Amino acid sequence: MIKQIILDHGSGGKASHDLIKKVFLPFFNNPLLAEMDDSAVFEAFGRRIAFTTDSYTVNPIIFPGGNIGSLAIHGTVNDLAMCGARPIYLSVGFIIEEGLSFEVLEIILSSMKKAIAEAEVSVIAGDTKVVPKGQADKIFINTAGIGIVETNCIISSKGAKIGDLVIISGTIGDHGMAILCQREGINFETPIKSDTAPLNKLVEKILKKTNGIHVMRDPTRGGVATSLNEIAQQSKVGIEIWEETLPFSESVLGAAEILGIDPLYLANEGKFLAFIKRDEVDKVLNVMHSHPYGKMATVIGEVKSEPKGRVWLKTKSGGKRLLDMLIGEPLPRIC
Repeated sequence: MIKQIILDHGSGGKASHDLIKKVFLPFFNNPLLAEMDDSAVFEAFGRRIAFTTDSYTVNPIIFPGGNIGSLAIHGTVNDLAMCGARPIYLSVGFIIEEGLSFEVLEIILSSMKKAIAEAEVSVIAGDTKVVPKGQADKIFINTAGIGIVETNCIISSKGAKIGDLVIISGTIGDHGMAILCQREGINFETPIKSDTAPLNKLVEKILKKTNGIHVMRDPTRGGVATSLNEIAQQSKVGIEIWEETLPFSESVLGAAEILGIDPLYLANEGKFLAFIKRDEVDKVLNVMHSHPYGKMATVIGEVKSEPKGRVWLKTKSGGKRLLDMLIGEPLPRIC
């Protein structure tokens, strides 16, 4: 029984799942929410509509490769794209701590404007609240987004099929490691930057070429390992990942080794996982490799029949290691 909220409950890992399933769902449960996807997809006005919401509390609010503003736009757009939707409209709410400088606020708003233009969406509603100094941490942003699902694919975390191949669109762990290094003042010869980016245009190109995508997920909090566990459990399949094909930058691998962190549990904000019919994979990779946000896309594993609900890593030496959900919260307020 959960008695009080701790930081682990915001990790996106096992504690977060327990909080959602044991505390929130009993109060709000309905068929759409029970799908447990990042966006709800429903029929309205003769169209399939997707809706999502998210909140951003990242610390620091400005980091290499982006800031809380661009992150908020990218994250909301990506959640819609992961269910096959074309994002169209967003809302943005700001909770601002007294004392935040206008210079910093304008940096954040400028980056949001740029992100909105790149994703080709519009902010059509918003809200601003200011709280006394000490009652927030500089600025928090809440977003909601709506999009139209135009693909014939039924894309869901429950949709992984035995025999599907698993693709990731690029290197793993960049965002999480960039935030950690910024917080701790760790510098490397090659700076580590967040991968925050809007993925909707790349996804649109893929969906025009194939109906063979069963699952898409951006592995944010909890990283790749946790996202794969969520999919394995919801789809009731096993997932095998191949260590020799996992794409990491040398800087992220080096930093992870120094800090003793498994990069498979680090957040990503500009990458996605896709579960695809085996005979459609080459077609999808060709599209991804022609796009800036997918040029390092690679196959990293496949879906198996057993053991259901589990994920394991096939090591370079041929052994196997179980990959569980993230336990604990090694890096709070990552997004």
